[in-house]
Amino acid sequence: MNTSSQNCPAQKLLKALSGKWKPQIFKMVTNAPVRFNQLLRDLEGANKQTLATALREMVEEEILVKSVIQEKPLHITYTLSEKGNSLISVFVALEQLSDGDA
Repeated sequence: MNTSSQNCPAQKLLKALSGKWKPQIFKMVTNAPVRFNQLLRDLEGANKQTLATALREMVEEEILVKSVIQEKPLHITYTLSEKGNSLISVFVALEQLSDGDA
């Protein structure tokens, strides 16, 4: 087992999912593709730059898939990737653990 935090897969994953908006984004895209503007409306207090940064990082970590639909106006949607889908049970477990603390 590698004890270096830089090379620890769990540490890398936790970093990829940490932040004010990422857990909420993850939960919102779990059931269906969600458009950028819908996320912006639903994430009270988020601004475009912060949301764009969080989404870009989640796409780079292959948790989300960004799809661009060539229509007028242009539609950009986000869905869970295969890796993201594999994390649903982790999020459910975290929610169950935190239910008693909320």
